[in-house]
Amino acid sequence: MIIEYEEKYAEEVKDLFVELQEHIVNIDKEKYNQITPQYREIYFTKTLDEVKKYEGKIFLYEKNNHIVGLIAGMINNDALDTYDFKAPKRGRISELIVSKNCRSEGIGKKLLKAMEEHLKALGCQNILIGVFGYNERAIQFYEKMGYHTRMIEVTKKII
Repeated sequence: MIIEYEEKYAEEVKDLFVELQEHIVNIDKEKYNQITPQYREIYFTKTLDEVKKYEGKIFLYEKNNHIVGLIAGMINNDALDTYDFKAPKRGRISELIVSKNCRSEGIGKKLLKAMEEHLKALGCQNILIGVFGYNERAIQFYEKMGYHTRMIEVTKKII
């Protein structure tokens, strides 16, 4: 069942953030990503602050009285028209996490649809999602949900 974030779920949300970061650390071929002792609290606070600042929301997925998924989304920008770029009002999804024990149950799809509807109701015409390049499963999921790659960042180790 999808519910909105409330403070009473803070510890379970922090657990999901840590679970995702552990996954990112494990698939990071360069081994730059890490989990510091402060990660859990700092990342949680940063995410809540960003959601509040940019008209965002956090939706949670509750299963058997436990939070097993979350999505955080916000307004990325107002419509933008400059000398070299024209974009409609866009939303941004900063987090979509489903606990490893509950993947492939349609939870991510339900959370994504709920956030898409929320951002659409705020007047967004487009949604941006940043995905770690080595997270192939996530990339396949987003493509299946109708998202496509627009920008690619490349890297090269020089020492």
